[in-house]
Amino acid sequence: MSEHTSHSGQRPAAWYENWTEAPDSPWQHRPAPADTHDYPTLTYERDGRIARITFNRPDKGNAITADTPLDLAHAVERADLDPRVHVILVSGRGKGFCGGYDLDIFAESGLEPHDGREDLTGTAVDPIAQAINHNPWGTWDPMLDYAMMSRFNRGFASLLHANKPTVAKLHGFAVAGGTDIALFCDQIICADDTKIGYPPTRVWGIPAAGMWAHRLGDQRAKRLLFTGDCISGAQAAEWGLAVESCPAEELDARTEEFVARIARMPVNQLMMAKLALNSALNAQGVANSGMISTVFDGISRHTREGYAFQLRSATAGFREAVRERDEPFGEHKRSQFER
Repeated sequence: MSEHTSHSGQRPAAWYENWTEAPDSPWQHRPAPADTHDYPTLTYERDGRIARITFNRPDKGNAITADTPLDLAHAVERADLDPRVHVILVSGRGKGFCGGYDLDIFAESGLEPHDGREDLTGTAVDPIAQAINHNPWGTWDPMLDYAMMSRFNRGFASLLHANKPTVAKLHGFAVAGGTDIALFCDQIICADDTKIGYPPTRVWGIPAAGMWAHRLGDQRAKRLLFTGDCISGAQAAEWGLAVESCPAEELDARTEEFVARIARMPVNQLMMAKLALNSALNAQGVANSGMISTVFDGISRHTREGYAFQLRSATAGFREAVRERDEPFGEHKRSQFER
């Protein structure tokens, strides 16, 4: 029996030890991955068994730029490969989670250049090339549009396809393109007063991620996308879109308690549970939903109505165009970054 004295069965609840903590860990004497990293649009921090990805453009409502999907995918992969991480928490700094795409890129600024990664220049996501492809007086190439938007989707979908559980903490607002990110997470926890929805279905947008029916079911997804209406965090929890909602002042504490419970689980158990459950989502056709929705999102921006909204944003300003869009629905105020 002496050869078994160091076996994990000799230690109380050794199954709760992290991969790197066991005496026979494959990572013994190996250097640990970096615990932090700053990206153009977000920050990454490992905090014990929790990887924290935080959108970091609070002055812009954490609006999505061409950098966002690249930053997010890289941070998710960093967490997924770190053996010390058990769960990935995604949140946003400032007044809300994410207000959608930064409309400075297309709706107002036309063909003006924008700052961003130099390695995007000359590619299918080059902002100038995409702006030209969105010119109402030019010829629209739908596959150039798809090449761009599918890359955004692919980056956001890293949250769904990561081996480890992903949790979105929503506060303030998670609207338009911001929901494409949130709905790819395995779990959503939110403040009761969070505004969640996709108003651009009223004109100039279809949710490219294609996740609404998979998360809410057919009828409730249609209820939101047929009107562009938003729901509160409390209603999101009631409908099953969020796993839990709570008063805003309790959100941080409740989220920490929740992710801590997940983080106690053995990382390999978490991975197996997620992969097994994701197989059902894959069988439902998540990839096909995303492809079709991305194509229709492009079409929706290049109809007569879509061009009218784009040109109205460019001439009267995006705030005014959104006011005119939402006023018939009894809504008058929207984030200037929402799409």
